[in-house]
Amino acid sequence: MAENKPTATVAKTATSVQPKKSSNMISFIAPIACIIAGYVIWRFVLGDPSNFADPDPKGGFWPDHRGPKGAMVRAYEGGIIVPLLIGLNLMVWTFAIERLLTISKATGKGNVNEFIRKVQYHLANKNLDAAISECDKQKGSVGNVMKSGLRKYKEMTTNTELDTEQKVLAIQKEVEEATALELPMLEKNLVFLSTIVSLATLVALLGTVMGMIKSFASLGEESGGAAAAANLAIGISEALYNTALGIGTSAIALVFYNIFTTRIDGITYGIDESGFTLTQSFASLYK
Repeated sequence: MAENKPTATVAKTATSVQPKKSSNMISFIAPIACIIAGYVIWRFVLGDPSNFADPDPKGGFWPDHRGPKGAMVRAYEGGIIVPLLIGLNLMVWTFAIERLLTISKATGKGNVNEFIRKVQYHLANKNLDAAISECDKQKGSVGNVMKSGLRKYKEMTTNTELDTEQKVLAIQKEVEEATALELPMLEKNLVFLSTIVSLATLVALLGTVMGMIKSFASLGEESGGAAAAANLAIGISEALYNTALGIGTSAIALVFYNIFTTRIDGITYGIDESGFTLTQSFASLYK
């Protein structure tokens, strides 16, 4: 009776995939630094005494300056919510630049489809070293996953203990492990952008409501007439600066988030195609 080779043997094959060591200090430092920078801009740039006709001589954490000399300076009177919104805006740009650099590096050099075609050509000619060399030239996530799979592919060509199906499963497992290490690096910190899309609008709404409450409270203290109406109009315009800044920040974050997720989807598709290429090639050439 023929001896059946256990499928569990595949699990014993060594993997060349190694966990990537990476620091994510930016996710801890950037939010705090951006909020502090937002306050500094609000307090010392927008809130510079020279920008107001009636500056508060006491200064302090939240000076009560009056009579802004410009439209942008009027945003200062939007209240203490404004520095938080400025900080969120700075956060969007910080993580957008960080993701742009990371995803650009992960995309690698050249066209992914052309790279996969070259690898397929070398695999058809059983020139594995040339295929691995193409991965070194690509220098992206697709190339990294393909290189891990090719190393296992090369190992399986000389393996005499496993049958073809088990060898294909071993290659597929190697590709999956390499993919599991690459994808988190691509998606890291995108949660900040997706959160700010909603958070900026809610914070802006809070600032607007607080401004409206302050405006109507001030109106109630006035005796009426043109002066009261003018103060109400000024208060409402100041409150709406929060809305404008929050909606603008949310819109920018949404645009960047969609751009990055689209690019990540393209890289993921290339990784899936590369894994399919390896398994199909081995199954057809090494039956």
